[in-house]
Amino acid sequence: MKLVNCIMLVDDNKIDNFFHERVIKKYDPQIKTVAKTMAEDALGYLSSEVNIPDIIILDINMPGMDGWEFIDHYKTLDASLQNSLIVVMLSTGQPDDFALAKTQGILHDFKSKPLTIKALEEIIAKYQSN
Repeated sequence: MKLVNCIMLVDDNKIDNFFHERVIKKYDPQIKTVAKTMAEDALGYLSSEVNIPDIIILDINMPGMDGWEFIDHYKTLDASLQNSLIVVMLSTGQPDDFALAKTQGILHDFKSKPLTIKALEEIIAKYQSN
């Protein structure tokens, strides 16, 4: 079974990142979290860091580069990196967002905000079976 060592949160809302970090720590205090408030910073981290996250939890609506643009840039990263990660979008649950998310082959899941322990368990189960 693959262990989840690190989860990256990509959300411009610092309060959401703080809350989601608490959910992750409550689930498993050993999981490292990396929070980025800008999609560009998250892509830079993925391109340059040795400690790559296992899971990316991505917000859709962000100023500058939004979640959809992040996915477009993410698709240009090294294939071995893409194959080693699970990418999950979080949104307020707009039906159009859910429909569009289904068309993005790189996305592994789509969850409504806020992140819950139950949703996190489902995400981790997908990672472990991937």
